[in-house]
Amino acid sequence: MQDDQDKIWDDFVEQSHDLAVALIDCVSYETYDDSARIALSDVLASLAFEHSHSARMLLHTGFLPSALVVHRSQFESVVRSLWVLYSASDESIAKLSAELTLQTEQAAKNTPLAAKMMEELATTAPPNAFKPLFEFKAHSWGALNSYVHAGIHPIRRHAEGYPLELLANVMKNVNGLTVVTAMQAAILTGIPNLQREVLDIADRFPCVLSSAPGI
Repeated sequence: MQDDQDKIWDDFVEQSHDLAVALIDCVSYETYDDSARIALSDVLASLAFEHSHSARMLLHTGFLPSALVVHRSQFESVVRSLWVLYSASDESIAKLSAELTLQTEQAAKNTPLAAKMMEELATTAPPNAFKPLFEFKAHSWGALNSYVHAGIHPIRRHAEGYPLELLANVMKNVNGLTVVTAMQAAILTGIPNLQREVLDIADRFPCVLSSAPGI
């Protein structure tokens, strides 16, 4: 029985990896211009892809609490990518694009956190781009904060173990944000209909995606 469960989980992880690879390959083009705003948004999308890869690896090996800490960073990276594109002031772009020094680190500390960025994106981002992030935050933010701050969620899960269903649901959330990230990366290329290709790829992997994010 355990061998069967291990095989099911390994197959699920492999499909998740295949989805991510297909998405990244789909959007691997130059950005449509070299402005600081577009370049910074692209870096943040790339960072979100990196976090998604790390979260998948941690989940595959059963490190759920650590995966969820990275998963929150994945969410914040894609949120900031959208915020940079649609909401950030030129001053904020300059602060976040500067070379890293003690002075620029201090200057960048007053850039908005995720909650504030989401407030701004509610009125500046295209609804189709904002909606999945809003739904994710509504369903998952409290639990993710608990994992980041060693609250009751990670304490009980670490003490009692991690059911396979929970691991799979978290992986689906990671995969869903990877699709959102690919949609953002597609916009940054300026290539017509590339977002449609991203959605077509997602349609090929229904078993590793969820329409109702939550932890």
